[in-house]
Amino acid sequence: MNLELNAIASELVEDVVGDAEGLRIIEHDQPGDGTLIDFGVDAEGGLEAGCALASICMSGLADITVEPGLLDDIGWTYVQVVTDSPVAACLFSQYAGWQISVGKFFAMGSGPMRAVYAKEQLFDKLWYREEAEQVVGVLETPKLPGEEVFQYIAKHTNVEASDVVLCVAPTSSMAGNLQVVARSIETALHKLHEVGFDVNRIRSATGSAPLPPVAKNDLEGIGRTNDAILYGGRVTLWVNGDDESIAAIAQKVPSCSSPMYGQPFLSVFEAAGRDFYKIDPLLFSPAEIVFQNVDTGRVHVAGRVNNDVLKRSFGI
Repeated sequence: MNLELNAIASELVEDVVGDAEGLRIIEHDQPGDGTLIDFGVDAEGGLEAGCALASICMSGLADITVEPGLLDDIGWTYVQVVTDSPVAACLFSQYAGWQISVGKFFAMGSGPMRAVYAKEQLFDKLWYREEAEQVVGVLETPKLPGEEVFQYIAKHTNVEASDVVLCVAPTSSMAGNLQVVARSIETALHKLHEVGFDVNRIRSATGSAPLPPVAKNDLEGIGRTNDAILYGGRVTLWVNGDDESIAAIAQKVPSCSSPMYGQPFLSVFEAAGRDFYKIDPLLFSPAEIVFQNVDTGRVHVAGRVNNDVLKRSFGI
């Protein structure tokens, strides 16, 4: 099976390059070394750029919009995600599962290039990988990647460096901030996969999370974007099959199931010595999850939104 995720993402890249001025993004010259699109390092970016970046990250298999809502009793902006291809969009593409470490350069790699690299265990467990003539990735980083990064990715995806497309934005930019918050469904699916639920039973999904104020630096940006999902993310999944297996895992899914729940993420991160691997992986989940069983009509709800932590994190 080849869903051609990279081919779809490549078409989206062509579209954004064609509207670079309107999106306030920059295509940097990379002679012979692929395509580099800056969504927030030197470029200003914006909300539309963030939606476009999130769409590329999900290989065009989701609709990402900015919607009005409430944070407690305050009018607030939310990032809404809708998909009928949740596994492909979120796990095969959007999940930031590839650590790109080349010399002094480091970034978390997302996007469909991961499905060509396919060294993460989830690709073996879910029986998916693909070949591509051109690979597309999204990097969360405050630095523009150099020639050696393109060569590294090319080597690990079996393409030429000129066929590597990288879209880059730091978390402390408008576009980078938004694309991280567009991961509400992804965190739910990854958590479900980790606790042993058959994610192929998930037929459709929606997710929303409050868009944080853009942080003054990436460390604070990591804190705020994580809090947006952990304490404000709401996900609804349309699933098939029996209700017993859903009921058995539902309470394990939301972030409140973790003993580390309750503090702004930046406090948790500092207590862990700024080491992600010392943080309980079960914390990385949406605040609330709703399962709607399309076979039985039953609804299962778990978790809750925590406006108090959100307001502390967002500086309200």
